[in-house]
Amino acid sequence: MPDPSSSSELAAGLTFGFALALMAGLLLRFWLVSRQIRHVARHRGELPAGFANTVSLSAHQKAADYTIAKTRLGLLELALGAGVLLGWTLLGGISALNSFLLSAFGGGGMVQQLAVLASFAVISTLLDLPLGLYQTFSVEQAFGFNKTTPKLWLLDFVKSSLLGALIGLPIAALILWLMGAAGAQWWIWAWGTWIGFNLLLLWALPTFIAPLFNKFTALEDGAIKTQVTALMARCGFAAKGLFVMDGSKRSAHGNAYFTGFGSAKRVVFYDTLLAKLSPDEIAAVLAHELGHFKHRHLSRRMLLLFGTSLLAFAMLGWLANQSWFYAGLGVTPNLGAPNDALALLLFMISAPLLSFFISPVFSAMSRRDEFQADAYAVVHTNGQDLATALLKLYEDNASTLTPDPVYVRFYYSHPPASERLARLLGP
Repeated sequence: MPDPSSSSELAAGLTFGFALALMAGLLLRFWLVSRQIRHVARHRGELPAGFANTVSLSAHQKAADYTIAKTRLGLLELALGAGVLLGWTLLGGISALNSFLLSAFGGGGMVQQLAVLASFAVISTLLDLPLGLYQTFSVEQAFGFNKTTPKLWLLDFVKSSLLGALIGLPIAALILWLMGAAGAQWWIWAWGTWIGFNLLLLWALPTFIAPLFNKFTALEDGAIKTQVTALMARCGFAAKGLFVMDGSKRSAHGNAYFTGFGSAKRVVFYDTLLAKLSPDEIAAVLAHELGHFKHRHLSRRMLLLFGTSLLAFAMLGWLANQSWFYAGLGVTPNLGAPNDALALLLFMISAPLLSFFISPVFSAMSRRDEFQADAYAVVHTNGQDLATALLKLYEDNASTLTPDPVYVRFYYSHPPASERLARLLGP
């Protein structure tokens, strides 16, 4: 039997480490966000070198104001998020929820465990709603980006909630069953199940899920389709189809993306993007996306995700059997009932505390991939077309041209405009 005093010491150590990581992460995030706000505000009144002839001062100032507004909202999200996390863990929120549901269901069977996970998800969603609504109907609305209506927002919310329940509950039930029935190596089977689920989702997303929220129509014949088809032929890339998505019914932001894999792979353009860019510029943007496939960026990221998730499941497989893991995070483990749902919850909400500190590594990898994709686009299209397309997108999306360099290293998955255009256009 484990030494009770040793278990208590480990629990106390985990409590201290968790509180320290929460405070350190919060302070670091506040420092980064404050730097971003000050840096953008300091450079609001003057266009950066190299943009004087391509971006208007009013557009630059709008981007600065939009960035500051979003980032200030982020400060509030950080504070509330830390408070909610503390409430769920060390202040006893999860433990109280579990105790209530144990009494309500008369034990800790599968239904009770699913109820714990579902109740946590519902409560967390409701807590996030006010800021989400403010982001959409205040910040986005004020800068002219929001196109959704309260009715459409509510319809999207209901659809996504039902879809989340239909998809999430069965996969959660399967993993909980594996935790209880597959022995000490359950985490390997759970990891394999999780991988299979993600691959299935990649296949189903473009064909069955995305059409529930947006209308997709085939790209009409014309200059754009001719350019895009010729480009894909030159690059040896095949897709199931070229589609236009009605993104304008929710937002004025524009984008283009690939989705699916294998025979279900398709190219999707936002209608807002097609309205803003010329055929040559659209081809250049698509060439950038093709560059990601050519350099196998998406495959490498998926393999990295699968590898890190294997380590995560292995760690969870060990921690789930340690009483100090629960006690150290403010939860009283069940004595006569399974603790599998508690272990899942505690691991999912505590792991991000540590992953944030290594986020600069993954952000740097992503920015490197973006530079490689840009270089590929320059080879197969005109670099000037990609540069003008990016400038239009930066301006139309109100992306600041003067982000704080340190903030960029933590949060930016794409290089700032100045760095990206400097490589595209050269000296």
